[in-house]
Amino acid sequence: MKAYEPLTIPQEDGFAEGYGFVPCEGGVCAAEGVKAAGISAGFRRNPERRDLALVVADEEAVCAGTFTQNRFCAAPVQVSRPRAASGHARAVVLNSGNANAATGQQGLEVAQASSQIVADALGCQPEDVLVASTGVIGVQLSLDCFKTGVPACADLLEHSAAAAHHAARAVMTTDTHSKQAAFVGQVPASATADGQQVTVHVGGFCKGSGMIQPNMATMLAVLSTDAPLTPAAAHEALLHAVKNTFNKVTVDSDTSTNDTCILLATGKAGGDPIDLDSPAYPAVAAAVRSVCENLGRQIAADGEGATKLVTVDVMGADSPEAADTVARSIANSPLVKTAIFGHDANWGRVAAAAGKCGVPFDQTQVDIDFLGQPVCRGGLTVPMDEDLMLKLFKQAEIPIAIDLGMGDCHARVWTCDLTHDYVTINGDYRT
Repeated sequence: MKAYEPLTIPQEDGFAEGYGFVPCEGGVCAAEGVKAAGISAGFRRNPERRDLALVVADEEAVCAGTFTQNRFCAAPVQVSRPRAASGHARAVVLNSGNANAATGQQGLEVAQASSQIVADALGCQPEDVLVASTGVIGVQLSLDCFKTGVPACADLLEHSAAAAHHAARAVMTTDTHSKQAAFVGQVPASATADGQQVTVHVGGFCKGSGMIQPNMATMLAVLSTDAPLTPAAAHEALLHAVKNTFNKVTVDSDTSTNDTCILLATGKAGGDPIDLDSPAYPAVAAAVRSVCENLGRQIAADGEGATKLVTVDVMGADSPEAADTVARSIANSPLVKTAIFGHDANWGRVAAAAGKCGVPFDQTQVDIDFLGQPVCRGGLTVPMDEDLMLKLFKQAEIPIAIDLGMGDCHARVWTCDLTHDYVTINGDYRT
């Protein structure tokens, strides 16, 4: 039997570890100057489930945000988008159990009024409060739970890992667990500080399990850093991170009405303001990206009913756009996803998904690997050890790699398998 070498997958630069950052505890509260809380406020029927979260900066912070491109966007998105564009914010209030989407003028008024309630509790302006919701679409959201829940939640605000965990749990819907990440490292205090450095934290939480194919955001995410980012630097760091992480995740190819990702930068780490041309910017931007990738991978791994995280790498494309299109076609293919659930190394489904998406390539130049094992070379079958493949499929992460042989562009997308439980969860979502 002829031996074939596995495909070489490009390794990307620009991640936190390359700048000396390491994972740490604390989630969204890892950053100095950030407090959080999460309680059960009555948005859900189950009083044991937390459903209201607050993330608050001690003082007005630099802010950046990305939001869904779904034209059926929810009221909180319509309220928060222009506020985030101002470049400054004090707090984010989030509820689960009701998306406040497709709720018309009444929904907008509730979103605006809820921010006023938070502002009253914190002593700031309502324009400094961003709002986010997740849950069932098309049901009016009552303001009553905000009226009682926000003051109670504000009383519990803490700068602690426990508080960050409570906030992360409060935004969960069909998620099976909360999703948090944080990194810490040192960056130059200024361009002329003669080696002086300051310690910077970047952390956050997100929720997302179904209705996942983000477009300029994730489902709901709040990130924080104590780096003294300028509004321009915060915006660019978040946009770059989201483009290369959250926007590369797909569970079921559906983009939510409520996707929101917010970054707050308190500046409490000290040092000079960090702009796009500052020596510290690349490291902080890398840390933001690493937090987002960690959270994005958690979303894919926790896809509704999922048993596997699937990483799809497309190489050899003639443009980044072509590579991304092929990767998404493979990642969103029900046939590919069900084959993975069944532990079937059926590379023909990957080839078909790549070939249907409109990207031109020569099938005789295509190579495919499953789990690091060559299964197709030059568009033809490579004999495989079926027993070995069954053993490899027991891994928690299933890598698929395909080289189109057309150029040198690469794209990576994360997804999950498609199981019976996905149908069960979504067939019974409103009840």
